[in-house]
Amino acid sequence: MSNREFLEVSASIEAPIAQIWEKWTQAAHVVNWNFAHESWCCPSATVEFKLGGKSNYRMEAKDGSMGFDLIATFEKIVPHQQIHSCLADGRKVEVNFQEQDDCVLVIQRFEPEQENPLELQQGGWQAILNQFKKYCQ
Repeated sequence: MSNREFLEVSASIEAPIAQIWEKWTQAAHVVNWNFAHESWCCPSATVEFKLGGKSNYRMEAKDGSMGFDLIATFEKIVPHQQIHSCLADGRKVEVNFQEQDDCVLVIQRFEPEQENPLELQQGGWQAILNQFKKYCQ
């Protein structure tokens, strides 16, 4: 692991953990929420959800002006609790699912990249998590 600090985003989602877990881990659901702004989309996603498996989320501006693939390898999976992955560029991502009284707190920690300001990265990841919350509720 690098010496970089992690950034963190979170959302409290009012839905059963089994539903949240499925919508987070299944490609058929990922395409419906994995974008930070309505001007973007996730036209395709593949998920081989197992240790050592890979995911590839294609993210594109709807006008076709830009796009990229977010590729990761799953390094740790604790069902309904935790997912750790490593992005293709070596950055680590951790997602924790904490069941509470009437909701699930989803906490996502990630190592930032070096090209964009930290606030921009944190805002983008939070916006994606907010889209996920909206999709689940």
